[in-house]
Amino acid sequence: MTTMLRSAMVHWKDQFFARREDQIDFLGAPPAKGRTAWLADQLRAAVVSRHLPAGTRMPATRVLAAELGMSRGVVVEAYQRLIDEGLLTGRTGAGTRVTARPPAPRAGPARHGPAGLRLPQQPSPDIELDLSPGVPDLSAFPRAAWLRAERTVLTEATSADLGYGDPRGNPRLRTELATWLARTRGVRAAADDIIVVSGVAQALALLCQTTRARGIDAWGVEDPGSRGSRDELRHWGVRAVPVPVDGQGLNVAHLNGTGVEAVLLTPAHQFPTGVVLSPRRRVALLDRPGLIIEDDYDAEHRYDQAPVAALQASAPERIAYCGSVSKSLAPGMRLGWLIPPRHLHADLVTAKHASDLGNPALPQLILAHLLATGDHDRHLRTVRRRQRRHRDALVAALRDHAPAARVEGVAAGLHVLITLPGDTDDTVLADRIAAAGVRVQPLSWHRQAPGPPGLVIGYAAHPPDRLQEAARRIGSVLRDA
Repeated sequence: MTTMLRSAMVHWKDQFFARREDQIDFLGAPPAKGRTAWLADQLRAAVVSRHLPAGTRMPATRVLAAELGMSRGVVVEAYQRLIDEGLLTGRTGAGTRVTARPPAPRAGPARHGPAGLRLPQQPSPDIELDLSPGVPDLSAFPRAAWLRAERTVLTEATSADLGYGDPRGNPRLRTELATWLARTRGVRAAADDIIVVSGVAQALALLCQTTRARGIDAWGVEDPGSRGSRDELRHWGVRAVPVPVDGQGLNVAHLNGTGVEAVLLTPAHQFPTGVVLSPRRRVALLDRPGLIIEDDYDAEHRYDQAPVAALQASAPERIAYCGSVSKSLAPGMRLGWLIPPRHLHADLVTAKHASDLGNPALPQLILAHLLATGDHDRHLRTVRRRQRRHRDALVAALRDHAPAARVEGVAAGLHVLITLPGDTDDTVLADRIAAAGVRVQPLSWHRQAPGPPGLVIGYAAHPPDRLQEAARRIGSVLRDA
């Protein structure tokens, strides 16, 4: 082992773990089985505890493998797991280094539903594994591609590009989005139909304000459905009228009985159940009058079959289509799109201009470049492969550790749903799981009317070995419940 790493590990062992029951003998012999997980755990602990400080250059994989008497493949995989978690970074020619990383919070922040809206935080003294739904794999952000695109954009951008622009968004981005959404989601829209927004949350805010001004102060919403979206509607003075969801999606017959003139739904991958709106229900929905707001929140993440086309293509004159890069790139980019019916377009642009004068210029131009060059599509293919591995690891582990639980919604997205026996209090169960160091969301959070309990579990933000550990803890709590 290199002098720096050996010194750090000796200090870690002698000082940090001195006289503690959980002392880890990193320099001892590796176990006969599970060596990759063992090595990843030891390195992770050293990084998090700062005994491998930010900027530390890690030993070459061959060197560390020889020192520990294990195959190089084990070390390569352990390094990759920590790279996936954002604890290490690796570049060709520069080696692998410890990433600058702030201390982990004692309790995780409030998490969000598909529209990126605030949800209540579960009480917990110490969360080690946050499996909140809607959190993407932020370590997969395409930093190199973004940096290349940014350099190109800064070279080519004119002074006019940096001024107050069109409140609808930069024309180049809207043009690229029109082409990309038509190809990937079947959306029917020209560049002039698109309004660039700072995520689906802003799209809903603008739609709430505009529809209320036209006398529509109640929307139908899926039940169960995104609590975050429901909270957003309430903030803007729109009443969320629950409409039941079953195995075919939103119950359109029930919707017809509510008398509402607008409905918000997630037809391609319902949140949180994961069901797809059935063809018969799609036809029934389009046969009724009124505005349809389509939140296409994670359409990029489909694994086992071809994506379901956006509903918007069937009735663009009645559907307000919303999407963003929050699940494909990162929620912190604050970039999304709203494609409204044309009779609402002018009022929405006015509301958008009054809200913020338009989105930041450079990120729009960079995203346009990524779409035009195909870098965004290449990134999505890479992310889908990673997320499929994450999903497969979680589902397999849940079947091993919680065989009585029914796992649903696995075909797409970034979360799964576990349904539970009817007499279970899923809020209490989620609190017990939090006490075991794992954050999940109770399905009842996302309900308005009573219904079967469950747990909504995100898998995007953690590598397979951490998901397996989370499933083990979840299974232990379920067995004791």
